[in-house]
Amino acid sequence: MENIYPENFEVKVGFDRIREMLKGRCISSMGIEAVDDMAFSASFDLLRIQLGETDEFQRIIREFPQFPASHYFDLRHALNKIRLEGRFMEVEELFDLKRALDTLKAIVGFFHSGKESTFPFLAMKVSRVKVYPFVSERIDAILNKSGKIKDNATPELARIRREIASLESSISGKLQHLLKRAVQEGWAEEGASVSIRDGRAVIPVSSANKRKLKGIVYDESATGKTSYIEPAEIVELNNEIRELEYAERREIIRILTLVSNDIRPYIDELIYANELMGELDFVRAKALLTLDFGAIKPDFYDTSAFSWKEAVHPLLVLSLKKENRQIVPLDIYLNDEQHLLLISGPNAGGKSVCLKTVGLLQYMLQCGMPIPVQEGSKAGIFHQLFIDIGDEQSIENDLSTYSSHLLNMKYFLRNSDERTLVLIDEFGTGTEPMLGGAIAEAILNRLNQQKTFGIITTHYTNLKHFATSAPGVVNGAMLYDQQKMNPLFILEIGKPGSSFAFEIARKIGLPENILQEATEKIGKKQIDFDRNLRSITRDKYYWETKRQKIRKVEKTMDEMAGTYEKELEEIRQQRKEILKAAREEAKQLLAGVNRQIENTIREIRESQAAKERTREIRKELESVKKDLEEEQSGDDPIARKMERLKNREKKRKKESVPLPKPEEKIAEPEKTEWKIGDKVRLAGQGIIGDLVDFNEKNAVVAFGQLISTVSLSSVEKVSKTEAGKEEKKKGRSGLAMTLDYSEKRMNFKPDIDLRGVRAEEALTLMQTHIDDAIMFGISQLRILHGKGYGILKEVIRNYLRTEPAVKSFHDEDVRFGGAGITVVELDN
Repeated sequence: MENIYPENFEVKVGFDRIREMLKGRCISSMGIEAVDDMAFSASFDLLRIQLGETDEFQRIIREFPQFPASHYFDLRHALNKIRLEGRFMEVEELFDLKRALDTLKAIVGFFHSGKESTFPFLAMKVSRVKVYPFVSERIDAILNKSGKIKDNATPELARIRREIASLESSISGKLQHLLKRAVQEGWAEEGASVSIRDGRAVIPVSSANKRKLKGIVYDESATGKTSYIEPAEIVELNNEIRELEYAERREIIRILTLVSNDIRPYIDELIYANELMGELDFVRAKALLTLDFGAIKPDFYDTSAFSWKEAVHPLLVLSLKKENRQIVPLDIYLNDEQHLLLISGPNAGGKSVCLKTVGLLQYMLQCGMPIPVQEGSKAGIFHQLFIDIGDEQSIENDLSTYSSHLLNMKYFLRNSDERTLVLIDEFGTGTEPMLGGAIAEAILNRLNQQKTFGIITTHYTNLKHFATSAPGVVNGAMLYDQQKMNPLFILEIGKPGSSFAFEIARKIGLPENILQEATEKIGKKQIDFDRNLRSITRDKYYWETKRQKIRKVEKTMDEMAGTYEKELEEIRQQRKEILKAAREEAKQLLAGVNRQIENTIREIRESQAAKERTREIRKELESVKKDLEEEQSGDDPIARKMERLKNREKKRKKESVPLPKPEEKIAEPEKTEWKIGDKVRLAGQGIIGDLVDFNEKNAVVAFGQLISTVSLSSVEKVSKTEAGKEEKKKGRSGLAMTLDYSEKRMNFKPDIDLRGVRAEEALTLMQTHIDDAIMFGISQLRILHGKGYGILKEVIRNYLRTEPAVKSFHDEDVRFGGAGITVVELDN
């Protein structure tokens, strides 16, 4: 059975701060709940799974940053709510459910894409989840991409919304007319616009003229000078709109109720899937935090023992990192042969930090979290964790510091066993040293007899002597630099440490005569013991440092030897590849020379040359082959022989100029006479153009409005008849379409004026304008709708809120039109 003592154990070791840091890395309320529920466990099977899951999620974060990490909504309340007939999920809740199901589908797809063997623990957790596409499709049928009810969700809803839009358009026109009249009559100020009060459109008029405009006064300004009146002509229309809005809400509730009825059979499965997302959020938070700590999953065993390499206190690491300081790692172990470690050393030397590090890391481990140790570290499980650190004195309970320590010792002795880890700081202090030391020694002996595991810090010499002679107990020392008089924060197991009381007192300036008197009082024997202890410590540290340096030098030499051997092998391999490439080049060179000579021989024969010349050329060819064969048998003179072969090739080229036959002239190609305006086309292509200009090498050809310079030899003349047929056959070419697109792009303006346009027509024009802007890559538009009664502006902005391509929109600067112009930012 798990047992933690005292109740504020987490506060004493700093785990409460770990919880808060975990909550900060959760992305859902379900993950935060899991952090609050996280508890110490002694179940090996449970911890093996929890550590495995966190370790796998660490790999996912490092290797797959695209893993779904959004829309982890807590939908348990919304789903439980619709268990009752007639209850329904709100639009926002359905939208959250749809997005959460999309995320869950992506997660399941991730682990089912051949990664089951790579992430076995997480794949097993996800394998029990079912994805219901029917639920997502049902929600998609009524919601758009922005999470709003679609107009065509039902025919009735579509009809209601059409009527609302029509009435709003009619009201807008009438309000504009009435406002214009009010301004002309002097009832309203120049530049006044329609306002909205309690969801109804009203006209601002001066309070002195409010009875001249028939209608209902809905509001007044703070000064009382302006009254906001809903004209009588508009009241009935506004009432109709209000009734239609009520009808719209009733229809939406009916739609939501139907959808909720369809979801109801899957409530339990959906809640299970939703809770799984909360668990994944919790595991992800643990992985993120432990990656920040540099933590790993150590080799894990179902035994009460541990051996940690370079363990560090995670909170201290983060604190020192802010100050650009490095922490000194801790090598520490406990096993059946040495299950009680007694640490001594100077004050502020790191004893308490060592104690807290062990307590925090073991607690983290048994809460299912990796710990900041190095590879090769081994960890086990303890069923009980006890700690006695700090001052627990209480005025209310009439407890002194020493009494509180004794109460803790009493609890430890009654409840400790071979699967308990006790952590005791400043063992035996708080009372008369000789009596306190004796009691502490007796308690230490009993804990040793109970086979209890523990880390204990002390300054008492009698406890150091006891640890030296008692099997199962081992001394440990926090090292101290006597030259610089600074602690090294290094734990050395196997020998006791000195408190360096006299040295520290001398460093802070305590008078020498006081120290001399203290020496006489304590006795020469005790002083010699402490001095010899320090001498042993100093010598051991010196030789240990030397050994470490020798190890580093040997390691460096081994690495250099390995590097040189690897580079030598690479050089050998490169030499073989170079020789192989040289042989291939020589073969290709020989093949070229052979072809050249054979061509020369053929041409000489055709020109009736002497046979002697043919024999000479063949003889030289045999000489080249012989040189190549010799070159293949030797590796070193490659470059020299290659150069010789190249020179011979140049010589062959000079001698192999073909001879014309007697009394035969070389035929010259028939020249094409060109003139500006000729119809031409590129050789092998069908595009016909006009010759604009030419010289000996190049020609300038116009293909429609596209003018290009090409080589004169790459064009061919085309008759006018053939050019005419080709033009009729091709019709309007792709080039013309491109030019039309370019012309339209050049003429496109980001501003559109919708003033005086009816609402439905304005929406159509605006949709077309936005589509063109997206096609042409325009990122900002300006929609001029005027101020007026604000109806057209409201209709336009309602549409912009549902348009996925719109990133944002806002009023124009007051200097350029203010509220009469809406600036739209597109997601281009």
